[in-house]
Amino acid sequence: MTDSKESVLLTCSRKGRPRVRRIIEGIGESRCYKPCCCFSEDDEGISLKPEEIELIRLIDLEGLEQEEAAERLGVSRKTAWRDLHDARRKIADALVNGKGIEMAGCTKVAEGRCPKCAR
Repeated sequence: MTDSKESVLLTCSRKGRPRVRRIIEGIGESRCYKPCCCFSEDDEGISLKPEEIELIRLIDLEGLEQEEAAERLGVSRKTAWRDLHDARRKIADALVNGKGIEMAGCTKVAEGRCPKCAR
């Protein structure tokens, strides 16, 4: 009995409910940003998930309310608030501490056009 329990625990990478699939309308062309000064290649950066970028776009750029943005993304208002809060914290950390910002799921990498990954 313990063997099957251990195999279940090893195959499950996260606890709790599975993530709800998000509806993301568009992905911009620019996917990575870094400070022009005081930045070296070995410095750590932050990584934003596509859903975090979409929430920033919907709420901060388009001016939607959190409920409207959550509905367009296909998640609950609480999930949208949590993702938005995480994204804003990451962006603030990058701006204040001079870190680079990478977008998870960069389409340029898959196409072989990312200047960072071509090296």
